[in-house]
Amino acid sequence: MFDTLAFQSAALYRDFSAYTGKKLEQMGLHFGLLFFLIYVGKHPGTSPTELTEALRLDWGHSQRCITKLADGGFLTREKAGRRYRLDLTDKGRKAFAASHQVFFDWDEKRLAVLSEEERQALFALLRKVSPGREIPRHV
Repeated sequence: MFDTLAFQSAALYRDFSAYTGKKLEQMGLHFGLLFFLIYVGKHPGTSPTELTEALRLDWGHSQRCITKLADGGFLTREKAGRRYRLDLTDKGRKAFAASHQVFFDWDEKRLAVLSEEERQALFALLRKVSPGREIPRHV
């Protein structure tokens, strides 16, 4: 069991989630809001529909997370014609920068034991065994 991709990926996920949670809770955020914040930060003016589709999420879950971020002062929802437009506030931009950086910091911590060649080989192999869908580059 310990020598399975499933076990290793679950262990890495738990570690990343815990690491990220510690960093984000200082700002009043939790791991579940991370990808919403990053997506809006990289796609200012996006609509809730575009955000939900890009992150491949359930509509209700997505709306609850958007509401939490808006109520927390991280993003704005403004009506633009027949749709809503999502943008980060100043507080949201600071949280975006910290949220974005946490990926690089965690990678550096976890991958420190690998050489550059080993890192490249690891990512090549992970891309090879990833499910049939593309890894979103825009998030």
